[in-house]
Amino acid sequence: MKFTGLIRKFLIVAALALAPAASFAGVFISVGFAPPALPVYVQPICPGDGYLWNPGYWAYSPEGYYWVPGVWVQPPTVGLLWTPGYWGFNNGLYVFNAGYWGPHVGFYGGINYGFGFGGVGFAGGEWRGGHFAYNTAYANVNTTVIHNTYINRTTINNTTINNTHTSFNGGTGGIQARPTAQEQQFAHENHVPPTREQESHVQAAHAIPTNFAKANGGHPAMAAIQRPGATNTAVAARGAVNAPRANVSSERPAANNQATRTGGFGQPSTRTAQPSRPQAETQSRPQAQPKAQAAPRSQPKAEPRAESKPEHGHRS
Repeated sequence: MKFTGLIRKFLIVAALALAPAASFAGVFISVGFAPPALPVYVQPICPGDGYLWNPGYWAYSPEGYYWVPGVWVQPPTVGLLWTPGYWGFNNGLYVFNAGYWGPHVGFYGGINYGFGFGGVGFAGGEWRGGHFAYNTAYANVNTTVIHNTYINRTTINNTTINNTHTSFNGGTGGIQARPTAQEQQFAHENHVPPTREQESHVQAAHAIPTNFAKANGGHPAMAAIQRPGATNTAVAARGAVNAPRANVSSERPAANNQATRTGGFGQPSTRTAQPSRPQAETQSRPQAQPKAQAAPRSQPKAEPRAESKPEHGHRS
């Protein structure tokens, strides 16, 4: 019996060792404890026309949970959209459901990944006549370079915002969402697996020790990058320690860009999270901004000077 148990453990570890490459190939990884909460970060500017956003997520290997940075990637063909993978609680285990490309965005657990992935569908853009049009209410796009853009804030104004940062579906504390009838229909469409570029991106994330939750406390210093391999454009999560500076000075975002103001969250979701216990070592607290001092007056008066009130940072 002990020998059989050892073989079983060996097979599980061997399967998990292949997770960085195989998780994109539809392999379901199961873990006995929940992934950390989603970190808060700012979306890097889109590197060029035709790139689509892949939100960051927590992957798993024998060393533990590690963060796969959000990244702009090119789809395998025109007309396809990305459905993110997600963790779901099932029979006492947390199971990862791999992402895929398809003609429609399917069910991804109701998870609010931000930047248009608010829990249902995708609001960050759409295909129009062979070209991808970006909704700058969500996507960080330089409109002086990319002209196929539009602004649609309908979902922002008409839906309830889910800011729990919960990273899994079902179970205690998870998002209590089930596929809609339309999402069930999308599940039967032809799906295309992730590209080699996406697989390499996951493998590269696994190779960086600071991407692991046990090292960063749920606040990765490399929360997102512009394109796979472009580590010099890394954007740090809020609360990250020793965060690198992104080298993206040559490209500037358009003015009044919703993506840069929300830090990835504050995105609407029609799903709601079950009130629950907080996830350990995951959610960061906003840093207080120092109070501004009032400018000195040229002629002092008897009455005391009024101090200006502190500015409040954006709510993510």
